[in-house]
Amino acid sequence: MPLSTSRKAQFTLLLLLGTLLLGGFLATSLASYHASRESIRHNIVNTELPLTSDNIYSEIQKDLIRPTQIASMMSRDTFLRDWALAGELDPEPITRYLREIQDHYGTFTSFFISERTRTYYQAKGVLKQVREDEPRDAWYFRVRQMSEPYEISVDPDMANADQLTFFINFKVFDYEERFIGVAGVGLTVDAVVKLVDDYQRRYDRSIFFTDRSGLLVLTGADGGPMGSRRGQALNTIDGLENLLFELPRPESGNFSYQEHGRGHFLNVRYIPELDWYLFVDKHEEGALAGIRKSLYLNLLICTLITLAVLLLVYLATRRYQRRIAALATTDSLTELPNRRGFDILAAQALQEAQRDSSPLCAVLLDLDNFKALNDAHGHLAGDDVLRRFARQLRGSLRQADILCRWGGEEFILLLKNTDRNAAHELAEKLRQQCAEQRYPVAGEALQVTVSLGLSQWQEGETLHDLLGRTDRALYRAKQAGRDRVCVDP
Repeated sequence: MPLSTSRKAQFTLLLLLGTLLLGGFLATSLASYHASRESIRHNIVNTELPLTSDNIYSEIQKDLIRPTQIASMMSRDTFLRDWALAGELDPEPITRYLREIQDHYGTFTSFFISERTRTYYQAKGVLKQVREDEPRDAWYFRVRQMSEPYEISVDPDMANADQLTFFINFKVFDYEERFIGVAGVGLTVDAVVKLVDDYQRRYDRSIFFTDRSGLLVLTGADGGPMGSRRGQALNTIDGLENLLFELPRPESGNFSYQEHGRGHFLNVRYIPELDWYLFVDKHEEGALAGIRKSLYLNLLICTLITLAVLLLVYLATRRYQRRIAALATTDSLTELPNRRGFDILAAQALQEAQRDSSPLCAVLLDLDNFKALNDAHGHLAGDDVLRRFARQLRGSLRQADILCRWGGEEFILLLKNTDRNAAHELAEKLRQQCAEQRYPVAGEALQVTVSLGLSQWQEGETLHDLLGRTDRALYRAKQAGRDRVCVDP
């Protein structure tokens, strides 16, 4: 098959295969995308948001409510109460206790304030004495008077450079239920905001918290809905003006609203531990972004798979084409180019000689009395001699020289950039090497000689003319007694 026809057939095969693969992948991906989109639109309110809200609430109980549990444990700790009731003689034990609480549970701060001495103990030591006339200590006296066992407040932490901190303040009672102080732990506001940001990244939702009056009390670092900030009322946010009137008291529920033409879905859950409302907000574009990204990823993967398949098919077909071409132009016995391969290589060598006006010589080699060797020792022995002779020739030539099996026991050699004298020297060298070589056959060391005919290409001469003169020179070498080199005059 001509080379251009072969390439055209290969291109047609690859185009057809690529079209089928891409078409099939595209149809499958689009069908999957549309089915997923309809499923999401149907389930977003009834299934997805309630489940997300449940998960987030569980996370809040684990991450945000955990300090409350730690503070509750501290308020009932027998060591703390026994130390306070024993008279607070040495601050080192309580300092070490608070430091252990802080280090072990990873809280930002931990503290205990004694009602008897009004001393503020902290993990770093004694911080100060609380006083009723100090505005920054008002929280202690508020907790002291309240009926609930604890409160959550946001205040600056004097022990840590006044960083804004979520404090969980638990009242501490002795064994007869008499008030003896306040203990608790704190988390920085930044740490809680990071928790919210982590929830938002994990669930791909907008998450924020409000108090009972509808004021935003906690948002992520980027704010709440439409960029709203802590302290802002929900009724000042576009689309949420009437939400306060619909908020359950204190139940949970689902709501929807419109913002700049985009539909939003809300799930609201009341958190009794904080007396806050948890809002999980998701708009339709955000819901579809995931499957749209999956569509693009699927299309990319399908494209890459298609390209990989096409590349493998191309490489395989090219490999087999080359293999077929090599089989067609290579002698299987000696692994040298055959006559067809020689025609291709010789045509290129002749073009170079014509273009560069460089000398080119041809040498025909014929093993002497080879038929007698085959008759005496068998064709397998003859084949082995041919293989060894071919390797010997190849090892004595330059990389640029062209060596082919001409047929039977004949070989042909084209010497580029080599004139007649240099070619004659090389031919004599090859003849001598062959005469000195011994070939082991059936326990015998056989000597095989070779006859060589040589001619140099002349300007304007065809390859056929050159080979004809070389063949005549070989014939004269045979007629003159073999094992010699004859040069065409």
